[in-house]
Order: sequence, then C-alpha cells, then structure tokens
Amino acid sequence: MPLIETEFADGIGTIVLNDPARRNVLSHCMIASIGDALDAMKQQKARAVVLRAPAGAKVWSAGYDIDELPNAGRDPLGWGDGLRVLVRAVQTFPAPMLALLEGGVWGGACEVAMACDILVATPTVTFAITPAKLGIPYNFTGLLTLAATVPLPLVKEMLFTAQPIPASRALDLGIVNHIKPAEEIEAFVSCLAGRIAANAPLSISVMKEELRLLAGAHPISPELFERIQALRRTVYDSRDYQEGLDAFREKRKPHFHGV
Repeated sequence: MPLIETEFADGIGTIVLNDPARRNVLSHCMIASIGDALDAMKQQKARAVVLRAPAGAKVWSAGYDIDELPNAGRDPLGWGDGLRVLVRAVQTFPAPMLALLEGGVWGGACEVAMACDILVATPTVTFAITPAKLGIPYNFTGLLTLAATVPLPLVKEMLFTAQPIPASRALDLGIVNHIKPAEEIEAFVSCLAGRIAANAPLSISVMKEELRLLAGAHPISPELFERIQALRRTVYDSRDYQEGLDAFREKRKPHFHGV
C-alpha cells in the first residue's frame, strides 16, 4: 500500500498521509513520497495544496520516525535530515499549503503542520512537541519554525512539558486559522483552497516567499550559531540521548540523569 495518496483537480493538489498502521509516522520513505508529490504538483502548477490524513483519523501524524534516529554521537536533526528537507519543501512550495488537521499532531508533525500557510482543525485536534520525552535536542531552524507561529511562552511550555495543547487554545493564540466540525472540515478547506486558486497565482507565490523571507530575517552571528551547535552536541553526545532512544525502542519509560 502506498504511504500517501494524491489527487489533483482544478489547480488544487491533495496529499493524504496513508500509513495508519504506523500512525502516519514521518519515516524517510513517507517524507520522500511527500517530496515527490510536491515536485509533481509544482510541475502541474498547483495553485494550492492540501496536506491531510484520511477522514476521521485519530492521529494526523505521530511525528518523526524515532526508529530512524541515529545513535548517540551524531546530530539527529541536521540540515540534510528528512524532517528538515520536508519542512523546507512545505515552506518554499510556490503556492499556499493548507493543513487539514484531525486527531493528534505530535512531535515533528507539529513543525510540518505549522510550516503550512493555513491550518484548519477539528475540535479534537491536539498538538504535542515531545523531544524532552526522548532526550532529543531540537535544532535551531526547527525552533525558529515553531517560534514564527507559536508565542514564545507557549513554545517553552510545549517543549518543556511535552504535554499536548487543544485546538481551542491554538485557535485563541492564532496558531490555527479555523476550527470546524469533522463533518464540515473537508468542504470548508475545499472552499478555502478554491478561493485561493481563483486569485492571481504569481502574486500569491511572490507574497508567500516575501513573508517567508521576512519571517526568517533573524541576524545570527557565526559565534552564536556555533554556541547553539555546541549546546546541541552536549545532548546528542550524552547518555540521556541514547537512553531515550533505547527506552523508546524497548517500549519502556526512560530514566534520565542529566549526563
């Protein structure tokens, strides 16, 4: 069974995450499939793309495939990592990306969803960012993606507690654009995408890229970058990082000691 399903009609592309047995985990194969679909839709000159799970999904995506993370001593989320590649593909796609969200949006899937331009959720959606449960050091560009969408105090709460927040709170803070009942969300997103597709595509493409560049206009000195990388290395070189991976793979609670 393919990991995604795609549709293209009236200038609107749809990508459906389709690995329910693994809760649509963002494996290398899943990420590559989404990337190929986006490349094809770019060639088809899509005017909007909807990223979603199957209707009624309990989990939109369980996030990054932890089984594919490297063992201690190697950066788990470097520039060329699949999650980083996917987020960049979403952010730089030349037409608006709409996330139709149902169920849990966990870990790296939060960043993918929040990299989309417009988020529409059902009332039962929850967002959880969970690297602290696994001993994983989130990388700098990933944090910038989150901080560009989520107020800083909430980013801290989500990262430090690893607890989910409901769609209602995300709506109040402007993270989610709309909340719609499950029986209405598909028609609503289709209407929204249709309105985008009816407008001037070059104008929208340029404005999207302008906004992306402005949102990423953070002056970072070489010294600051190196300091951040050094901080991250203390985590992925640690015993806690390996313990987090081992505990996940052994399906047990990790025991962290801060070393």
